[in-house]
Amino acid sequence: MRTSIRRARAADSSLVAFLLHDFNTEFGDPDPAAAAFESRFGTLLDREDIVVHLAEQGGVAVGFAMVTLRPTPYFLGPLAQLEELYVVPSRRSAGVGSALLESARSYCSAAGAEEMQINVDGPDLGARRFYERHGFSHLDDGEPMFCYVGSTRPGKGK
Repeated sequence: MRTSIRRARAADSSLVAFLLHDFNTEFGDPDPAAAAFESRFGTLLDREDIVVHLAEQGGVAVGFAMVTLRPTPYFLGPLAQLEELYVVPSRRSAGVGSALLESARSYCSAAGAEEMQINVDGPDLGARRFYERHGFSHLDDGEPMFCYVGSTRPGKGK
């Protein structure tokens, strides 16, 4: 089935919210609820520094990729961060994820970004292999890179 990719807008906030909620539920974290995501996406989707690409087949959303762009002193353009990439289980291994990733990369390149960063849970070997097949690495000069996560409140853990 043919996959089309388009940029999501505020009118798509419910659709993207349910996809993200399904993603989190599939991997054991059903919070926040889809309604909370919908409200947040309603304001995020029309920003120029946040881009969500939707994959559709036959008019049905089957996945999305969310990228944020932020300033950095390391490049003249922004730094891209792939925040989320999700494909519904029934459409996996059919090129949808690759199409979303390549669409996001093309957008970021056109926006002047020279680098895209992606955080992946260490045990998620499938995701790690997927990104490595697309030329991403968890190594910098041969050394492993890590992402540390913590609360903005001093003394609090994650």
